[in-house]
Amino acid sequence: MTRPTRFGATLPQIKRTWSETSAAAQEFDALGFDSLWVCDHLYGVPIPTLPILEGWTLLSAIAAITERAKLGTLVTPPFFRNPAVLANQIATIDQIAKGRVIAGLGGGWFPPEFEQTGCSFPSTRERLRALEEMVEIMKRMWSEEKATYEGRYFSVKEALCEPKPEIMPEILIGGSGEKILMGIAAKHADTWNNMAVHQAALPQKIEALHKRCEEIGRDPASIEISQQCVVVIAEDDEGARASLEKAKKVYGGHMGGAIEEHGIWGTPNAVIDRIEKHRALGVSLFVIEFFGRDTREPARLFAEKVAPAFA
Repeated sequence: MTRPTRFGATLPQIKRTWSETSAAAQEFDALGFDSLWVCDHLYGVPIPTLPILEGWTLLSAIAAITERAKLGTLVTPPFFRNPAVLANQIATIDQIAKGRVIAGLGGGWFPPEFEQTGCSFPSTRERLRALEEMVEIMKRMWSEEKATYEGRYFSVKEALCEPKPEIMPEILIGGSGEKILMGIAAKHADTWNNMAVHQAALPQKIEALHKRCEEIGRDPASIEISQQCVVVIAEDDEGARASLEKAKKVYGGHMGGAIEEHGIWGTPNAVIDRIEKHRALGVSLFVIEFFGRDTREPARLFAEKVAPAFA
């Protein structure tokens, strides 16, 4: 299965105002990006005191002011919200967005935002078990007249979700765990997303995902591969190198400590080449965080000189 290349853009959310976020969303939508993304964190990452706009609330507002791009989270964990309530929230946002919502789900990983807010933060294994229960409940809420599910972490009994989404929302599962997490993705996801911090390990991660698919009899080609990534782009080599050095200092290891070696950066032609290397591994969706104080500027350059090469 040969998939078209798609480009999504993350919205400015940490240390940003609604006016900045909304302006970027409308610009990215108009520029033709396939999807717009927010992170589902309650605290700024990697510094908890950084102000951040809450993900699903933000996405509901974005749904009302955009027209074509799909809208998703990277990624929503269990224990922030009751899954039946979340299913209803997503169904409502989907009404506003007219079928454009992607449920981006994962295990969560940043302890302070759970522990300091009274949310459960058990072991990774338990969080992933809870993730699968969350997915099961949400899918039933969206497809069955009354949803009943008895799990270890979450349960519902004849739970209602009305109005339901007109079509089942796409499900993206994000994370790096090669056994349990990717087993959940193989069973439930339309798309698996590789985190930016694991960009260097992309071939190994794809191999593990395909193995999980084969174990349950799913065609590996039926699940889309997505890569979260920083894109550093400039008109010339000198500008690209200067921006890259700034990006290294800003991101450190949070968005991947090997941006220069494995990331996507450079002039438009260099960015095209680095995207092609990811495509050769099987990536068809790129969830891009553009580097810059006003991310609209690099996004415009990308839309003008990079995206047409993959049309």
